[in-house]
Amino acid sequence: MIKEGLDGIVTAQSTISLVDGEKGLLVYRGHWAEETAKTKTFEEVTYLLWNNHFPTNAQLTDFQKKMKQQRILTPSDETILGSLPDSMDMMSVIRTVLSSKGNKHFNWSSTIEQGIKITSIIPTIIAYRHRTLNGLDPVKPDPKYDHVANYLYMLNGREPKESHVKALTAYLVLTMEHGMNASTFTARVISSTQSDLVSAVTGAIGAMKGPLHGGAPSGVIDLLQNIGTVENAENHLRHLLEKGEKLMGFGHRVYKTVDPRARALKEITTDLAEDDPWFELANQVERIAIKLLKEYKPGRKLHTNVEFYAAAILKALALPTELFTAIFTMSRVVGWIANVFEQNDNNRIIRPSSLYIGPMPN
Repeated sequence: MIKEGLDGIVTAQSTISLVDGEKGLLVYRGHWAEETAKTKTFEEVTYLLWNNHFPTNAQLTDFQKKMKQQRILTPSDETILGSLPDSMDMMSVIRTVLSSKGNKHFNWSSTIEQGIKITSIIPTIIAYRHRTLNGLDPVKPDPKYDHVANYLYMLNGREPKESHVKALTAYLVLTMEHGMNASTFTARVISSTQSDLVSAVTGAIGAMKGPLHGGAPSGVIDLLQNIGTVENAENHLRHLLEKGEKLMGFGHRVYKTVDPRARALKEITTDLAEDDPWFELANQVERIAIKLLKEYKPGRKLHTNVEFYAAAILKALALPTELFTAIFTMSRVVGWIANVFEQNDNNRIIRPSSLYIGPMPN
């Protein structure tokens, strides 16, 4: 039997993550992803996914130090960034700069040090490129900030609000890893040929760039902006449903119940609602939308997905929509690298078959 797109085909055994769409579960190496997002830093969860355990205090300090050391662009990086046309999209920019780092020191024996080098530099690339395109001087990384706070600092040029760091950290942790998705599969296929880590990551970026995979939650932002206030929410949502339109941010291909990532982000944004009215609007719109979806589409199991609260967070942080997929990449690169490590530990080249249905020669 042919499974178009390999839908439902198991291609590997993995200890990295469990994605259970029927039960609404997401597990990272034996830990609930929801809890890690609420209680752990970006660096701690990265360490978990790459090492199969959380770091001790000493291990975390060493890991953070190494990540901070790799944040800084080299003169070669800056030369490449300066030579790229303004019309090049951010995903292509990241891919190009990372590709230039694929020197002789990167080979099939991928290491955590290589993973640190790749993961740490991506936020700097994004911030540097965004500021220079907008006529602003680049902001150098500041070692007093952790990975997420430093990104916001480099992007905006000012000390980030603690609530914003907390919300963005939760989003990035919850999108680090999500099973055998298109970009992760791409990374594993490339690594299975005994290619290097840079090649695997840049290939994964190419897959992530496609709108069917790494599409930004800008549709949710449009929905919330069009609603404007809680008082307008029910009438606006009813109007959309009566026209047969989809409510952006609700329903998911994998999750047939509540998306656990949305559940965790909801809790975090509820805690932050007093600090930012945008969070309060999102929380109230979700409540009304769920009620109306049960009324208009009974039995469809349409629940809030991660894009809904991702949009709320990214909008509250005033992050430009053109950076959304790149920010997703800042996170998912951790999962790609974890999967490359796992592929290399028990490698067999990935080579599925195809069925020829064309004509035969006479």
